[in-house]
Amino acid sequence: VAVEGTKILKVGSPQDLQKHFTGARIDDRFKDDVIIPGLIDPHVHMILGAMMYSKPFAPPWDVQTPKGVVKGLPDRASFLKRISEINAEHPGNQPLVIYGYHNLVQGPLDRHDLDKITTKRPLIIWHYSGHDFYLNTIGLAFAKVDASWAQRFHGVPVDENGELTGRVYEDAVFAFLNNTGAQFLSPADITRGFNGLEDMFARNGVTSVAEMGYGLFGRALEDKFYELLYGDDVRTKLYLVPEYRAFSREFGNEVIPTVFEHVNQTKADWPRVLPQIKLFTDAAFYSQTMRMRPPGYTGGQSKGTNGLWVMGPDRLTDIMGPLWRAGLDIHIHSNGDAAQDTTLAALKNVQYAEQPKDQRLILEHVGIIRPEQLELAKTLPVGLSVASHYVYYMGEMYKDAIGERVRYMTPLASSIKAGLVTTMHSDAPLAPPSPLTAASVHVLRSTREGGVSTPTEQLSRWQALRAVTWSAAWSLGLEDEIGSIEPGKQADFTILSENPLQTDAQDWPKMKILGVVLDGTPKPLDTE
Repeated sequence: VAVEGTKILKVGSPQDLQKHFTGARIDDRFKDDVIIPGLIDPHVHMILGAMMYSKPFAPPWDVQTPKGVVKGLPDRASFLKRISEINAEHPGNQPLVIYGYHNLVQGPLDRHDLDKITTKRPLIIWHYSGHDFYLNTIGLAFAKVDASWAQRFHGVPVDENGELTGRVYEDAVFAFLNNTGAQFLSPADITRGFNGLEDMFARNGVTSVAEMGYGLFGRALEDKFYELLYGDDVRTKLYLVPEYRAFSREFGNEVIPTVFEHVNQTKADWPRVLPQIKLFTDAAFYSQTMRMRPPGYTGGQSKGTNGLWVMGPDRLTDIMGPLWRAGLDIHIHSNGDAAQDTTLAALKNVQYAEQPKDQRLILEHVGIIRPEQLELAKTLPVGLSVASHYVYYMGEMYKDAIGERVRYMTPLASSIKAGLVTTMHSDAPLAPPSPLTAASVHVLRSTREGGVSTPTEQLSRWQALRAVTWSAAWSLGLEDEIGSIEPGKQADFTILSENPLQTDAQDWPKMKILGVVLDGTPKPLDTE
């Protein structure tokens, strides 16, 4: 590869390039290694990741963190035992936040369970999804969550006696965080978690990521953290996609001009704001609150319901229309099959004759999507950015919640066959930001129990590698800049010890990552 400054000039054999560029400096430090396009994780959460990675973990399965692997707790007894241990390891009466609980694996949880562990301090258990919290009685008082919240919010349930269960989720979360933010956003914790997340990007050879929720925790606060923590010896480019609700709260009717203003202000800086916007149709996959067609949930904590809307059929077209007509690409959290119906119908409604040919809407996460929905999507300017880990963590367990409809879970092969540009993401911190591991899962369609989920959805190695390079760039509107090794693009590469196209997919997670080249500058990893 011939590189000048930050860009690729030409690709060819060493002999051809030396003839073409006489006098060029030859850097052959990677002559025995494999150079691939820089790996891209197109959907992560920097501040949320920093928050989670700074907390003690009690996860349902083994989780890779910046400090190493935290062992999974596969049942209710081991989970409650570990919560008691963590409580003892952190003496005192200060609030304690513990991340990682999952009800389908670790059983039901309410405030009475947590009161048995401690009544001396606020205890806050953070669900694996990031969308739910479970508090003991003193924790509810600390967060100022009382019976009136059950009238104001869907996400504050009561039991058969009309008493709070201790769960706070979805539409109640912003109010909850307003009252408890200091427990999640302390500068020391954010610094530790942010640095750990950046280290994980580097160790996994990730050259670009996109924060898919800029502003959710307060734009000014997030900007301050980026100013303090991001910028020295950048090893991973960070793009920001503004979150619609957050920008609406701050800027009211001026969301659209404000987004473009941020884009123009950051064109030469990092992190860089993209001319795009993030919307939500429904709720969370892991929490079993994504919106499903009837019969809805047949098990799990949402049994007997269809899940939740965030921006339902009555609102989504009205919200989407002005954003789309302004020329913003849209990323939309759209998880359940009912959500796909609503999202695709809204996009169909807002199409207009003069829209740019390259404008696109990206379905984000795509927990469940049916064949007829893929057929509709291919008639629209739509791509898919699929949560890479749903099938591995939940491909078998989710049968408890929705039965045989799991066969429609993240169907990447069907999506690609339909002609849709399809990428995958970690949604870090919900899974480690490791594109090669994610890609290998979808070549194998492997589950953590050792099975195979819907083998007809297995990808070829080529399709999987393209998904975490060129297709990831396309999902961010950056396919002319990154995602492949071609003249005119940025010289962003990931350096591997082996060629993934000649290596069995089950061995991809074990391939040694030797570093990256970012904008033409080699940044080797210390692999000792």
